[in-house]
Amino acid sequence: MSLRLRLSLTLGAAFTLIWALAAAWMLSDLRNQMMFSLDQRLVASARMVAGLMEQLPALPSKGEGTHFSAEQLTIPGGMACQVSSLRGEILARSHSDPQQTLEAEKMGFHDQMIDGAPWRSFTLARGDLRITTADRQIEREALNMSILLAASVPVGVALLGCLCLLWLGIGQGLAPLNRMRDALKRRSADSLEPLQIQPLPSELQPLFDTQNQLLQRIGKTIERERRLTGDAAHELRSPLTAIKTHLQVARMTEGAARDQSLARAEEGADRLHRTLEQLLLLARVEGSLSFDDGAQCSAEQVAKLAIQDAASGDRQRIRFLVPPKISHAPVQMPAVLSIAALRNLLDNALRHTPNDGPVELSLETTGDHVQFVVRDHGPGIAEDDLQHLTQRFWRNGQSTGCGLGLAIVQAIVQRCGCTLHFDSRPDGLRVELTMPLQPV
Repeated sequence: MSLRLRLSLTLGAAFTLIWALAAAWMLSDLRNQMMFSLDQRLVASARMVAGLMEQLPALPSKGEGTHFSAEQLTIPGGMACQVSSLRGEILARSHSDPQQTLEAEKMGFHDQMIDGAPWRSFTLARGDLRITTADRQIEREALNMSILLAASVPVGVALLGCLCLLWLGIGQGLAPLNRMRDALKRRSADSLEPLQIQPLPSELQPLFDTQNQLLQRIGKTIERERRLTGDAAHELRSPLTAIKTHLQVARMTEGAARDQSLARAEEGADRLHRTLEQLLLLARVEGSLSFDDGAQCSAEQVAKLAIQDAASGDRQRIRFLVPPKISHAPVQMPAVLSIAALRNLLDNALRHTPNDGPVELSLETTGDHVQFVVRDHGPGIAEDDLQHLTQRFWRNGQSTGCGLGLAIVQAIVQRCGCTLHFDSRPDGLRVELTMPLQPV
């Protein structure tokens, strides 16, 4: 069911119900007023006949009574009038039909059956006379129905007109949605430019902005994946080519030269393995996969596990400086990500510290955050190159890594609400990684 039809049915049903209740109230009140007016006509006719009787010659006191026409008694057509004495004798009447006399014993209004038909009568006492006026209920109802019908037709026509206007108004109100739909239909499958639809009502502006933001995020994701694919293809080509070359040399040589070629081929395979592992980790961090396995680690445990996972042959060079007082609150992020981020910083520091120099790792807790500081003793990095450190596959001339370690750290920082700061000094690079702690 379309939104327009659903809104029209819902609002139309509510509209019809309200109109029906209002019409029923109006018609009920109109019927009551109509019946009151007809009753007042009986009262007025009886009083008029009473005044006329006072001006006529004396009426006979016995007999069948005198017949007067309705015009003589000024009685409206369709009404019956009867003049009787206090003893019930009919002195005058304006009708021959019905032949049965009108009941005049009760004063005021009275419903009675005459000749098998219901009548509405009114009896007025004036001196020794009783004047009774009456009209048929069927005629009263017919008159009432004709008036109600005449009043209902405009109401029904107005209701139909309002429903038509409601249908057109809802269609006009949904026109901006139709414009958005048409704009999306006209776009090609690979088009990610923001939508340009103006003007839009304020209710649709958040949807419009969200749509454009979604297109922008999709564009960035596709561009990031294209760049990752291109860079990965370029980076993986070099170790594969090197491995293939060294294996070909090993096949053609013997002795020490063969062993050296095989060793270099193995180094290339190790480098390819590390690059693939880093690529897979980066893809998982930048994706929507969950890393929450329920494990929780304090800051000190994260540091010790990161040192343990760092380059196996160089972990002895890492000096872990633990302050006397440190919070034991768990880190408020998946343990595997916190360990991976700190491990990549340590690997990067070990790689850029020459001559087996030491790498220092210290931590400090302040409030609900913990700050890890990794300091190497390498040559440092130029100020202009600091902005490129977290780019994928970026390396300076002295780096031997794959260029993904700090990019992974940056992705983890963005995902988990951490902060990362680089400070290049003459005696090495200082990296500050701040992670949130769970409230105690």
